[in-house]
Amino acid sequence: MAIQTATIEFQSGALNGVSAQIPAYLAQPVAAGSYPAVVVIQEIFGVNAHIREVANRIAQEGYIAIAPHIYHRQVPNFEVGYSDEEMALGRQYKAGTTAEELLSDIQGAIAYLRQGILSLDGKVGCIGFCFGGHVAYLAATLPEIHATASFYGAGIAQFTPGGGAPTLSHTAEITGTLYGFFGTEDALIPLAEVDAIEAALKVNQVPHQIIRYPGARHGFFCDHRASYDPAAATDAWAKVSALFAKELRISG
Repeated sequence: MAIQTATIEFQSGALNGVSAQIPAYLAQPVAAGSYPAVVVIQEIFGVNAHIREVANRIAQEGYIAIAPHIYHRQVPNFEVGYSDEEMALGRQYKAGTTAEELLSDIQGAIAYLRQGILSLDGKVGCIGFCFGGHVAYLAATLPEIHATASFYGAGIAQFTPGGGAPTLSHTAEITGTLYGFFGTEDALIPLAEVDAIEAALKVNQVPHQIIRYPGARHGFFCDHRASYDPAAATDAWAKVSALFAKELRISG
């Protein structure tokens, strides 16, 4: 499906009486029609080439994809590669985010689409990677989110951005379907934490799948990283495509 892309800005919800303008990457089908939306949440490396490519792939499958710059309150249009120095910088900005701000930004992105793009039919999904996988799990607690794909979100069982009870403790607030993708050789996410996530989803009767890829490492979906695992990435994308097709399209 032919797509068009743009860099746009939208307004977040007001926090403490102050709203913020947020830059974002937007990809959508060229053809007129009614399309669901997917919010794409970056890794710690920003809205870089990988995240734009993910947004483009989603748009090519018939969705409106929007990737907000979630570090915008600290630095505009952050985008880096995968060196140790760039990773340290990304983690620094990650530490400066809060759950309240992140959820406000995601809600702002959804509001922008509903108000500004007439083809949005109301169904919204979310996909995130690395820190974005954690944020996507958090976003799944929003009533606007019908389906979530969380890729190797580290720390879900340990903390929430900005402090407070771990994001896992909010699992009961998830109303849509959630798929979680993890590698068994992920040095950042112990298998016991993956088990804890699956257990919490089961206890709270959240429709879900937790997929574990033997031998896959952190970042296995990103073909810009040394940890890229083509077989795991291909299988994961097929499952994400099926999830969004089932949960976001009006026709089911």
